[in-house]
Amino acid sequence: MRYPEGHKQAVRARILEAAAEELRRQGLSGIGIPALMKRAGLTHGAFYAHFPNREALVAEAIHTAAAASADGPLAVELPLQQTLALYLSPEHLDHPERGCVIAALGAEGARQPAPVRSAFAAAARGLLAAIEPKLHPRQPSPEPSDGALRLVSTMVGAVVLARLVDDPALARRLLAAAASPGS
Repeated sequence: MRYPEGHKQAVRARILEAAAEELRRQGLSGIGIPALMKRAGLTHGAFYAHFPNREALVAEAIHTAAAASADGPLAVELPLQQTLALYLSPEHLDHPERGCVIAALGAEGARQPAPVRSAFAAAARGLLAAIEPKLHPRQPSPEPSDGALRLVSTMVGAVVLARLVDDPALARRLLAAAASPGS
């Protein structure tokens, strides 16, 4: 049976979207290939038509998740305050499967194989690159400023900590404190 042009790319994109969401929801070791393929509406055997191994899928899913953030709360057209409001929101806190891959999985990234670590490094650099021009719109720079490093560290750290504490009021305070640094 012959599939229409673009079918394989569309299926691959569907797998990557499902993987990006499930990995952020369950963690890097939280879902296996059979369950992931089932979630994407495909058979386990179809996986190997798109990826050589799980490591390749995870690396590409990290890129997919990072791209979603770049098009969402980190979008170029959004001013810094709107980016902060979206990133440090209860919605982001409560739904890691739709949020920043660094805040959801970054702590796991350092212990992964090289291709996955490389994908996390690219996602982290992308996060910094998205914040830098929001802080210094008239001073483009290829390297992130100390201010961008500090702000991104605060943003990610606040979300991670807010997800760890077992007190919803404290979690909301962490997000609010990060949204208004210096107060």
